Amino acid sequence: MPVTIPVQRPVSVTWLGYGGLIPFLALATACLAWPALRSTWWVPALIGYGAVILSFVGALHWGFAMTLPDLTLRQRHASFAWSVVPSLLAWPALLVPPAAGAALLIAGFAAHLAQDFRLQRIAMLAPWYLRLRVQLTSVACTCLALGAWASTR
Repeated sequence: MPVTIPVQRPVSVTWLGYGGLIPFLALATACLAWPALRSTWWVPALIGYGAVILSFVGALHWGFAMTLPDLTLRQRHASFAWSVVPSLLAWPALLVPPAAGAALLIAGFAAHLAQDFRLQRIAMLAPWYLRLRVQLTSVACTCLALGAWASTR
């Protein structure tokens, strides 16, 4: 059965995608607004949430590898392999000092976005997908950068 790619972004994707930014925004704001709890609660929670989300976005490429009909076998294997890299970057981010963890997560989000653009060149993704990924990645990385900055204050 052929896969049908929605031309317009589904409403559920909009709500879930942007809703997933709420913890990033709330925790980054808390890092700046309540410095007394910054090192014990806000920054670790922000890094933890970032690690969870980076692992989640990595899984997108596993799904693409399973379902995109226009991938060659080599491209399919490369997408499967890439899909585990974000979680391998996210896990150590939980083990290093917060500023280093945030930097590792930001690098992981940027690398994943680059992989999204690579995949777009070789396969047909939904027309709204990359725009949404750029927006979500930008906000997540900005929040992580604010958390890293706050952790050094």
